[in-house]
Amino acid sequence: MGKGKLAKFADMDSYENVFQYPFSVLQEHPFTMQGRWREEYFKNDNPIVLELGCGKGEYAVELARLYPQVNFIGVDIKGARMWTGATQAVKEGLRNVAFLRTNIEFIDRFFAQDEVQQIWLTFSDPQMKSPRKRLTSTWFLERYRRFLVDGGTIHLKTDSNFLFTYTSYLVERNHMPLLFRTDDLYHASGLDSETERILSIQTYYERMWMDRGLNIRYMKFQLPREGQLEEPDVEIPLDEYRSYKRDKRSPKETGK
Repeated sequence: MGKGKLAKFADMDSYENVFQYPFSVLQEHPFTMQGRWREEYFKNDNPIVLELGCGKGEYAVELARLYPQVNFIGVDIKGARMWTGATQAVKEGLRNVAFLRTNIEFIDRFFAQDEVQQIWLTFSDPQMKSPRKRLTSTWFLERYRRFLVDGGTIHLKTDSNFLFTYTSYLVERNHMPLLFRTDDLYHASGLDSETERILSIQTYYERMWMDRGLNIRYMKFQLPREGQLEEPDVEIPLDEYRSYKRDKRSPKETGK
């Protein structure tokens, strides 16, 4: 039987690599380490990479193993899931990975300008009914601009054709530099060895999607700091499912 939620939260309260700031806490206790992650936690000058919506934290932990000279921070609001990666990092003594439990809507309250070099979005909820809630929407990109270096890289790895297509149109409409794009990652050509090494990491959810025969899609693009961002005005076919083994409810075939 798995460890209960309350026990997991108790564990994380004692972990030095976990910072718990859901909105209810953030209202009363503003985060004081903004702009000082390297100085106060990591104790180095290495680049910082975020994984937003990190789930169980496998991706952040595996990246930390692969790149000891880079600092990684997994962000999610689901603490019971995050416990898995945080616990593994503690057991292995991985000092270059931390976890932040918070609502991603407030992510810009935790990092200062130019503090982050890259962002990973791994199997984010496509939010087909709510454009503003998509982690690649202009609403979120504007927040990323507040702490991501100018021209910093955003990676999107997803099973969702809707989110992938939406993001592709958004990148094109806003003339953001597209570094790589494929709608079938594990049958793509032209990947360099370093990219193949990173993209070979598979999360719990990714393995589920692959077991269903779904293509894994991936793109990376740069986010310039200047320029007004605009949403794409394009109808996009909706995904045929909402989450694992759950069909979509909406009778609509397309959405924006």
